[in-house]
Amino acid sequence: MPRYFFDMHDGEFHRDDEGSEHADFEAARTEAMVILPEVARWGIPKDGDHRLFTVSVRDESGTIVYTGTLTYDGLRFNEAAKA
Repeated sequence: MPRYFFDMHDGEFHRDDEGSEHADFEAARTEAMVILPEVARWGIPKDGDHRLFTVSVRDESGTIVYTGTLTYDGLRFNEAAKA
């Protein structure tokens, strides 16, 4: 099975040097879609109302074959919400 690497960007770059095996590109793409909400789930509360989460999937040769991005934008509507 081919190995794919999932590099994360969440304000900082996290390189995946281990990777994981997946049956094919579609399985790796699906894994990227699963990873993004999980990373965002724990990352959003840590750093405010504007966050961008990106996963780049590399194949065994190091070529980026897929990129997915999840954006969180929170908006406060009044002064009381800032306290």
